[in-house]
Amino acid sequence: MAISNVQTAAASATAAPQSSPLVMRIIGAVALAHLINDLIQSVLPSIYPMLKANYGLTFTQVGLITLTFQLTASLLQPWVGYHTDRHPKPWLLPAGTVCTLIGILMMSVVGSFPLILLAAALIGIGSSTFHPEASRVARLASGGRFGLAQSTFQVGGNAGSAFGPLLAAAIIIPFGQGNVAWFGLFAVFALFVLYRISRWYANHLNLFKLKAGQAATHGLSKGRVTCALVVLGLLVFSKYFYMASFTSYFTFYLIEKFDLSVASSQLHLFLFLGAVAAGTFFGGPIGDKIGRKAVIWFSILGVAPFTLILPHVDLFWTSILSVVIGFILASAFSAIVVYAQELVPGNVGMIAGIFFGLMFGFGGIGAALLGHLADVHGIEYVYFLCSFLPLFGVLAIFLPRTKKA
Repeated sequence: MAISNVQTAAASATAAPQSSPLVMRIIGAVALAHLINDLIQSVLPSIYPMLKANYGLTFTQVGLITLTFQLTASLLQPWVGYHTDRHPKPWLLPAGTVCTLIGILMMSVVGSFPLILLAAALIGIGSSTFHPEASRVARLASGGRFGLAQSTFQVGGNAGSAFGPLLAAAIIIPFGQGNVAWFGLFAVFALFVLYRISRWYANHLNLFKLKAGQAATHGLSKGRVTCALVVLGLLVFSKYFYMASFTSYFTFYLIEKFDLSVASSQLHLFLFLGAVAAGTFFGGPIGDKIGRKAVIWFSILGVAPFTLILPHVDLFWTSILSVVIGFILASAFSAIVVYAQELVPGNVGMIAGIFFGLMFGFGGIGAALLGHLADVHGIEYVYFLCSFLPLFGVLAIFLPRTKKA
């Protein structure tokens, strides 16, 4: 009996990171901070038509703005995550928002293409320091419901991305570039929220066992884990190359093909991004119940019929299909991140950094390449070419099950 009690106590200590209580107020606060972070970021593509007109930019230059932002947002994230897995840094949460604040204020006053790139880079640096630590806080407060926590955290970002274009259409487009500065108020509020989160995080680091009790339980060889991570990377590539066509160029596509105004095109972009937010929210909890692999399979490959039809329909069906595509495609990301964290336990921040980094990196490279294609072949050709990308979803057949051994 005594031996049994000792074993039970040891098992409880080992399971501490998984059995800590669900703290929804912290998950909600992190999701709110993510909403503000991504709302500010989404201002950038929302004002592309204005910047293109004001400074005579080509589509290639528009793509380079996105590439600059996405690369600074992606390259640092895995390293930040790797370091903070071993040496958590709660203060990075508010510190990253200071970079974002400086970048958005710069964007309101810059008058040249190189300075636009610099402002975009600062916003990206703020993002790269935010995501790995914030993702860890969400998992720390999850009480073992990792899919729910990750999807709630992610849906905050998607909601911010959805509302950004809508606010830009109301505040910036009618009144000019200087009004970008109003979004600095959101960054100041985020600083306050993240300061409070960082204090909670610092006081609860004992719940996060650095490497302790984090041995893999899926029974997979190192080779199979590596293969699965490569497949996940390819799925993220297909997803975010396709998403780049929407976030950077959907407004241009609607304006050119259907002769919409800038404000009307922003409304359609809002509907798409709103569907992305909804899909992200449902993807995580569904993954907790039916398995990550099933959600990933359905989300990537299941959207292919709709993307293939999109370039060939009228405005009404374009609106409907964009919402369907956004909802289905978005449900994968939370499942991908949690699935990868289950493959490589004990590296929550690094895995989050890698996959958020891939998200931003592929999105940036995709925006630059698609911008060049739009200059050469026209914006409608871009949507025809991208419609085939979700067929990469067939690769999900190579993902192993991650049930505990």
